[in-house]
Amino acid sequence: MHQLRCPTLNRNDACGAIVEAKSASDGRNVLISNFSTANLVKGATIMSSDKVKLAYHGGVPVIDFAKWHTGGSQEEKQTISSQLASACKSIGFVFIVNHLMPHEKISDAFSWSKKMFDLEQKQKMLAPHPPGHVVHRGYSWPGLEKVSNSMGDEDDPELVNKLRQVSDVKETYEIGSDKYPEQPNVWLPDHVLPGFREFMTDFYWDSWENAKMILKAMAIGIGLDDEDYFLRYHSGHENQLRLLHYPPVPAANIEDQSMTRMAAHSDWASITMLFQDDCGGLQIENPNKKDDFIAAEPLQDAIVLNVGDLLQRWSNGYLSLISAYHLGF
Repeated sequence: MHQLRCPTLNRNDACGAIVEAKSASDGRNVLISNFSTANLVKGATIMSSDKVKLAYHGGVPVIDFAKWHTGGSQEEKQTISSQLASACKSIGFVFIVNHLMPHEKISDAFSWSKKMFDLEQKQKMLAPHPPGHVVHRGYSWPGLEKVSNSMGDEDDPELVNKLRQVSDVKETYEIGSDKYPEQPNVWLPDHVLPGFREFMTDFYWDSWENAKMILKAMAIGIGLDDEDYFLRYHSGHENQLRLLHYPPVPAANIEDQSMTRMAAHSDWASITMLFQDDCGGLQIENPNKKDDFIAAEPLQDAIVLNVGDLLQRWSNGYLSLISAYHLGF
């Protein structure tokens, strides 16, 4: 399974937006596509939340953004914004269809991600993740990173050893703006994978265009007069695009909890955008029943959006009373 991820932070590093993508039978993730209105309505369940009608896919709200960027009226934009805010308030997760990212771009992103993770280990290690937990760029090999929702001192060796008793079986490659000196990029040499850097740089900025659209709609949806309110605190340079690959593991190791893909957690940023293929793996905690997780069944061409800790706190708990809790398997 492969993933692509791109966080957006504010100028004071107080907020963020993330883009993720998933794919593949062997544990790869990275995907994006177009989804027509006709396909969206077909088979969807129309429900109401706070007097706002929502379409659902497998228990997760679905919002169609077509009218937002194709000349829709202010009333139509208001409807989209209200649906988005209502969905984020109730569950913190939403599928977004008819967004700005074309199918071909998403498909190419998954292809490039697969090419990168299919390189020999010694080639991938030509762009290693820097030591420590401050800079998040370059390639991280399986076992290097451990995702946890535990609170504590990252330099506490007892806590670190306890958390690392169960390994996260995944590898990642993290990318950001080349104009963000606090998080300098660690690129593969061009001769190792020609075209990779150029494509991923473009994909990073295309993802930011989607994030800007969503943040505008979110501002209107919660009743702010200025649609650019959130954007004033975000810059496209503090984001993170993350590719992830989940190699195959024995089912027994997952069942006895000696290994995990990615443990249950909430995201720290403003929003997360996940591009998911038909492999699946994402599970979302039922906001009304602790430890009950709902499978976010893949929806072709949709972005999976979730509210992060910062936006939850920024809205004083209005958007997702509890930060959207989820896991990967």
